[in-house]
Order: sequence, then C-alpha cells, then structure tokens
Amino acid sequence: MNDMVMKMESEHWFTVGRLSEIPRRGARQIILPRGPIAVFRTQNDKVYAIDDKCPHKGGPLSQGIVHDGSVTCPLHNWVIDLQSGSAMGTDQGCVRTYAVRTDENGLVSVSLAAPSE
Repeated sequence: MNDMVMKMESEHWFTVGRLSEIPRRGARQIILPRGPIAVFRTQNDKVYAIDDKCPHKGGPLSQGIVHDGSVTCPLHNWVIDLQSGSAMGTDQGCVRTYAVRTDENGLVSVSLAAPSE
C-alpha cells in the first residue's frame, strides 16, 4: 500500500509522489515518523491528507470509499469530511488534516507544520 516515494523536501514539506500515482476517488497511505497519513484524490483531482485512523475505532481511512469530498471508513461506515477532518452526520469526532500542494510537475507534497485551510 505504501509504494509512493517519500522524501524530505524542506523543513516541513514531504514529497509523497505524483498525482497520477493516486487513483481518482482513491488514496495512498504514507508512513511518516508521526504515524500513517492517508492522501486522497477526489474525482475532480482535489487532494487531501488526513491521519489514516478513523476517530471511531481506528479504522484505516485510506482503505475507505471516497465520495463527494469525504471518505467512508471501511470498518463502521463513519463518514469523514476530507477538508475539515470532522465526522459527518450524527457521529462526532475529528482527525487531523494536513496542508497539501501539487506543483507544476504533478508532485504532491504534504506539510506537517500546519493544518490545511
């Protein structure tokens, strides 16, 4: 699952691979020193990064179903908003989000310094 190349680009940005390596409506898991992060690509090529651990029972969100800017946890169907990291509907909980950037060559980087906007 973690087949993407990761290298430290600067103090807080990590290049995690090319946009084309993340399937539309899919994800890749990246292992960083602080733990696994899930990098998602939506149908319209928006990219989000969140902790790869559902706030409910710790399910691997990178293995969930991506739809409409959210992901459904594969264990108990909790739906997490990819932009805010918050559980949707009547569920309550939140995962950390990370800022993501894609450069002109299609390289995707994740910042560990600041939450996404």
